[in-house]
Amino acid sequence: MKYDFKEWIKAAGVRALKTVAQTAVATIGTSAVISEVNWIAVASASLLAGILSLLTSVAGLPELDKE
Repeated sequence: MKYDFKEWIKAAGVRALKTVAQTAVATIGTSAVISEVNWIAVASASLLAGILSLLTSVAGLPELDKE
């Protein structure tokens, strides 16, 4: 299971960006109104989710498995 680094970073980056967006939407959705959104918490949780996604991708990316 050897990947081209550029291919891996692109696939892992796409996954991480999707995870960041999903986390931001979920975190924003916990507030009753937009003025009550804790933007620092949204940014912090989203960044952490993106980092965790990249670290998880080290274990492998199914979309890169070629048979």
